[in-house]
Amino acid sequence: MKKYLLLVSMLLVAFLAFAGPLKVAFLYVGPVGDDGWTYSQNLGRLYVQNYFGDKIQTTYIESVSMTDAVNVLQTLAQSGYKVIYTTSFDYMEQTAQVAKLFPDVIFENCSGYLTSQNMSSYFGRIYEPEFLSGLVAGAMTKTNKIGYVAAFPTPEVVRGINAFALGVQMVNPHATVQVVWVNDWYNPPTEKEAALSLIGAGCDVIKSETDSPAPLQAAASKGVYCIGYNTDQSSYAPKTFLTASVFNWGIYYKNDIQNVLDNTWKSQNFWGGLDTGVVGLAPMSNLVPDQVQKLVNAMEEAMKDHTFNPFAGPIYDQSGKLVVPAGQSVSDQDLLSMNWFVKGVIGNIPK
Repeated sequence: MKKYLLLVSMLLVAFLAFAGPLKVAFLYVGPVGDDGWTYSQNLGRLYVQNYFGDKIQTTYIESVSMTDAVNVLQTLAQSGYKVIYTTSFDYMEQTAQVAKLFPDVIFENCSGYLTSQNMSSYFGRIYEPEFLSGLVAGAMTKTNKIGYVAAFPTPEVVRGINAFALGVQMVNPHATVQVVWVNDWYNPPTEKEAALSLIGAGCDVIKSETDSPAPLQAAASKGVYCIGYNTDQSSYAPKTFLTASVFNWGIYYKNDIQNVLDNTWKSQNFWGGLDTGVVGLAPMSNLVPDQVQKLVNAMEEAMKDHTFNPFAGPIYDQSGKLVVPAGQSVSDQDLLSMNWFVKGVIGNIPK
């Protein structure tokens, strides 16, 4: 009788575990309130929690260091979380390490490239809206000097700077993009200082690629146009904000979690563009003339239907050397390892 009751109890526990909500966890590299990268990721989490309701249970841990990532991931996997998203390239190796220990748990790393049977990688082609924002900047500058506050000299960031500069050059061949590195994803004081230095050098449009709104606030304090990144940060510079390149992570997470619930999930290396909705351009402000907005919208549609590629030749590098001839395009492999600047960019890529 005791054995029978024990068996029934075990079956009941198993049934409840199966019937309960899918437990989904998110690891964040910064604070949720950074109004940048982590904020955009958490908007995605909130979106899927609302969309799926009681079918899923989400949690997050913010500001996880690289050294703590393995322990945090192991604890989450041991606590019954069946899908774990690590939302930074910094966690790629640690995610792959822990994924081997828990083959029944799905792990996904954002902006990395390692995959396995139970591990995917995912990112958005943010360089596409970066190109569009470059069209806006090139049209709006009067000094032909545009400042770019950049985080780290990774291929992802270099690729975004180049796409932005190509957009600038398309509408204004006389304009340049001056880059200042802050060597941090989230450092408001340093980001502000970088923006002010660019303004002091004559830049009348500031493009931010870091996580805080500090560069936009600095631009607003000087009456200088600004373009954001990650999310629509227009509230920080309502009188000078033009637009922003943004991520819409909820779209990816919704489709991905639905696949898990449907038992159709498969490991992948996802890199979605404007056509997927994962990346986009924030609404352009009324400061942007109608004819510029029409051009931007037309180029956006051309990228969505793949009739235009911002990295199609001819493209020249900083020295004026032709690196992508007409009729050719930069391959995805080369985009993922990009370590050179296009014509019109002022600055160096630290080694």
